[in-house]
Amino acid sequence: MPSSLEKLASYLQDYKIVNKEFNDLSREQVELLTRKGVLPYEYISSWDKLEECELPEKENFFSVLNDSHISDHDYKHAQNVWNTFNLQTLGDYSDLYMKTDVLLLADVFENFRDQSIKVYGLDPAHYYTTPGFSWDAMLKLTGIQLKLLTDIDMVLFVERGIRGGLSQCSNRYATANHKYMCENYNKDEKNQYLIYLDANNLYGHSLSQYLPYDEFEWLENYENFDLFSIATDASHGYILEVDLDYPSELHNAHNDLPFCPEYAKPPGSKQEKLLAALHPKRNYVIHYVALKQALSNGLQLRKIHRVLKFKQSPWLKSYIDLNSSLRALAKNEFEKNFFKLMNNAVFGKTMENVRKRVLVKLMSKYDGRYGVEAQISKPNFHSSAIFNENLVAIQMNKTDICIDKPIYVGLTVLDLSKTHMYDFHYNYMQKVYKNNLKLLYTDTDSLIYAIQCNDFYEDMKRNIHMFDTSDYPADNIFNMPRVNKKIVGLMKDECNGEILTEFVGLRSKMYSTRVNNQDSMKKIKGIKASVVKKTIEFNDYLDCLKNSCIQSREQYAIRSKLHNVETIKQRKIALSPYDDKRFLQENSTDTLAWGHYNILQNGNV
Repeated sequence: MPSSLEKLASYLQDYKIVNKEFNDLSREQVELLTRKGVLPYEYISSWDKLEECELPEKENFFSVLNDSHISDHDYKHAQNVWNTFNLQTLGDYSDLYMKTDVLLLADVFENFRDQSIKVYGLDPAHYYTTPGFSWDAMLKLTGIQLKLLTDIDMVLFVERGIRGGLSQCSNRYATANHKYMCENYNKDEKNQYLIYLDANNLYGHSLSQYLPYDEFEWLENYENFDLFSIATDASHGYILEVDLDYPSELHNAHNDLPFCPEYAKPPGSKQEKLLAALHPKRNYVIHYVALKQALSNGLQLRKIHRVLKFKQSPWLKSYIDLNSSLRALAKNEFEKNFFKLMNNAVFGKTMENVRKRVLVKLMSKYDGRYGVEAQISKPNFHSSAIFNENLVAIQMNKTDICIDKPIYVGLTVLDLSKTHMYDFHYNYMQKVYKNNLKLLYTDTDSLIYAIQCNDFYEDMKRNIHMFDTSDYPADNIFNMPRVNKKIVGLMKDECNGEILTEFVGLRSKMYSTRVNNQDSMKKIKGIKASVVKKTIEFNDYLDCLKNSCIQSREQYAIRSKLHNVETIKQRKIALSPYDDKRFLQENSTDTLAWGHYNILQNGNV
């Protein structure tokens, strides 16, 4: 689970294993051991340190990995443990720390097992990973029998249509100005709201829809294929390979979020990225529901190359609904994250790329039929790692691959997820706000908007069926009803009624917001959260944008080389004004999607 042991242990109602191991201790002593302890990791740099007879000073508990000291409360806890258990050396303290760590983790895992057996009737101790466990739980509950693709052309066809979540920054800077900002509201300027919306369990929503499962066949007579006569909930669905044109008269209206993103190399780049561009699409593989949406919004179908037909039904809905209802009833963050993970992990199994699996052999001799020399000489040899003169790891490319995952479900879920987000943007936001709307940023299931309107929160109330407002404060200033808790697919205000006042985005996965004029969210992919929190401010993003400067930061990380674990120091680019997923306009924070007619008219790529 994506939580620390300290948090996971705090959720437990009973510490059965800890209590059993320390059954001769008083209740007060056991309570000291039922929370995550602290250890001066970097301070213990030699065996001699473990012989020290006093607890190190608080400053020696500093962690270079997190660039932080422990709190006074944590240090007092360490002192209490030392004194209560009459520890004589730092080695004794370390032994008790590690023992309680293992026991707490065992209690957490046993609680996880109990919950899993109760809900799903399966024991996770019999599985290597949560995705494998969740997949079996789903199969057990739904009783579905999924047909696997045996035609290699179908496999390659579906693989070409798999495109992950879209992430891009369309407009790089915006500020809010409206009456809810009180003294910071400028009545002489236009009203503008900044809104950060997130779709509740987006993949869970798509997993609840009609999904393929059987009767896969190539459609032979598709010359007169009538796409719009096929309902979303029809008994049979289709995946098509098509040519599409993007009329130039749509470019301005679709610039913030073009339809049909595809993997391509941006101009000047050597790396393929998922781009939402306005170029014509050729041999584009797409689910029929997503294609209907694109054509309904003005894209033009030029040619159909192939059509894959399949049987479909909402066979996964009962499993998704179960986890969603249990998540809504969750008593703590562990349960919330657990039931969300049980949904998302199922999606992950439908996307599993078995081609990436590797074969590693550990060899202890060089000569002979099964020695290192023989393995290196094979045509499927990939690489080797020498540990010592008696141990070598040989990585081999697989000579045969068993493609046994229902990847057609993964394609469908990804396309339906995009369809859901596009539907909200084009059929609600654009229809209501028209030219007064700017999409600033999107990342798979989230949308950040700048909206010029009289009162966005009143608009929300008029369309409350589209929003989850359950986490708004009871006494919120908008008189917003708190309804629709955790309903999958509904949009949720990430600020929960707090006022988003400023946004700056540099590129995908690199943006920051201010809430109530205070630094709030700071996102930088590849830089540790502790480094971002301590060394980067909102104004750093703004400076990077305005002055086109690059900022680097140092961070520490744990790395393993030949199974030798060490802490290393890195210097990485943290902030950069360059974004090749969009065309950056001079003297403007607005960007253009690649393929926009304005780029071509100005002589750019």
